Parts: sequence; C-alpha cells; structure tokens
Amino acid sequence: MVDYLAMSNDVTVTLPRIKERIPTVVVDDAHVVYRVHKGAAGSSSPVAALKRMVTRTSAPNVRQVHAVRGVTFTAYRGEAIGLIGTNGSGKSTLLRAIAGLLPVERGAIYTQGQPSLLGVNAALLNDLPGERNVTLGCLAMGMPPEEVQRKLPEIIEFSGINQRGDFASLPMRTYSSGMSARLRFSIAAAKQHDVLLIDEALATGDKKFRRRSEKRVRELRESAGTVFLVSHQLSSVRDTCERTIWLESGEIRMDGPTDEVLRAYDAFTNGK
Repeated sequence: MVDYLAMSNDVTVTLPRIKERIPTVVVDDAHVVYRVHKGAAGSSSPVAALKRMVTRTSAPNVRQVHAVRGVTFTAYRGEAIGLIGTNGSGKSTLLRAIAGLLPVERGAIYTQGQPSLLGVNAALLNDLPGERNVTLGCLAMGMPPEEVQRKLPEIIEFSGINQRGDFASLPMRTYSSGMSARLRFSIAAAKQHDVLLIDEALATGDKKFRRRSEKRVRELRESAGTVFLVSHQLSSVRDTCERTIWLESGEIRMDGPTDEVLRAYDAFTNGK
C-alpha cells in the first residue's frame, strides 16, 4: 500500500492509499515447442539414438509441435487466474512451462520463488499409506516436521478419504483415482504458495469436496498467493477466479474479467 501526498498552497493533503500490485509471474512472448520423433522402424531404439549422438545427426522425420505461441501476460499477487480453452489449446503445457518443467523455445518466463504444480498425475508412492504420503509430501514442500504432524489430521479430514473406512492407513494403490486426486490437492493446499498451479485437480470428487476446494483456493489467493486454475468445469473457474485467460491453438484469445471471458468462450464453443 502506498500513500500519496499532494501539496497545495502550503497545505499537505493525504490522498487515499492505493494498493500496490506485485507481479509474481511474467510470461514474455513465450513459445513452447515439442519435438516428436517419428522415424523409420528401429530409428527410435537405444542403439539408433546412440549412433545419432556419436555421429551428431538428427533423427529422421522429426515433427515439431508448436504448443504455446507467443504468450505474454503478467500475474499479480492475490490473483486467482483461470486458464480455459478447448482440448489441445496449450493450457497444461503453459502451466508446466511456468512451473519450470518445460523449457521455452523463445521468450522467457519469470516467477517469484518456485511455483508448485498440482495435477491429477502428481507423484505419490502407491506402496505407502496415504498418511505417509501426506508426511512425505509436506516435508518435500519445506514444512517443519512438527508442523507436518500438527496438520496431518486436518489434511486427511479435508481430503475425505476416510469417509468409508480408515483408508489413510492403507496403501495408495487401494485408492480410486478420485481419492488420490483429492489427497494430492489436500497436501498441496496445506501450505501457502507464492504461485500454485492447479491442473484439473478440482474436477474430481463430489460437490461437497469441490466446494471445500474452491473455498481453499480463495483462501490461498486472499493470503497473498497467486493461483492458476485449469479446468473444463467452467463453474469452478467462475466461482474461484476473478480473471481468466482463454487459450486457443497455443495463443491468447482473450484475457480479462472472468464473466466476460466465459461469455465469449461459451459463444465460441456453442457456435462451432
């Protein structure tokens, strides 16, 4: 927050305080390109790959997929931003690039701290019980051991995995995909993140869990974090995000207030 002072006829007037906007993610003309090798039979074998390394030759028939094309925007602390678009529009690719899991071919991405990516395929250890995965996940996020022990019961309760028995003590391989996704979200949401990237993780579970999840996203945003949410459930985007970015064919088609962007997106998809 910044105070501005105005001087007029030797009188000092204090103007209203203006909230400072602090950037957390800057995406500057970012391009992400996948290279898919589709050579002749045997060209993708380890022996063929080693031969290309030694001879410094390229694989035959390398196909380039330009997944993100010149995307530029700035995200600010305290924002919850929805990412929408049809299948293959580049939403998940963009999140992975922001998280540092994919390199940009051109342009740049700058972030405050290390963004945390939460997706339905986030790694958990199937042979370990859910409660052990909670402990390891929280420790991996940098929580002190005493804080992990204090938060363990509430994380289990938030996930709802014990609603039909003591699943927290059972190996993760016994969980349904929905239970696993709920536990992943519960672990990630237990910590305040500078930047939290959520990829379809709110699409699982019943309405009660989705409401709890959406409430938690709002709490993370209000406590000065930045949240990105990729979801095909536009109701989740509408309920949790005040700003939405619409991607199509790897390019930004619209960036603005959620209601306006969703109206335009709905007209686009229904007009097809």
